[in-house]
Amino acid sequence: MHTLFLTLLVIDAIALIIVVLLQSGKSAGLSGAISGGAEQLFGKQKARGMDLVLHRITVVLSVLFIILALGVSYFGI
Repeated sequence: MHTLFLTLLVIDAIALIIVVLLQSGKSAGLSGAISGGAEQLFGKQKARGMDLVLHRITVVLSVLFIILALGVSYFGI
């Protein structure tokens, strides 16, 4: 059982890393404020929808990661 949880934990960690890297970063500073305002003015609906999906996948994978980490620690003893 420990090996199963450990394998799933590694797969989940790799998937979580990939999903986080696919998300768009938050722009900082004055240039980010200007470009962010332009995106809101002209619209960025497709990317916004994809960001929402990636955010939800990140939440699910992170909760699964915590559950699997607890499972590995419980069955590892």
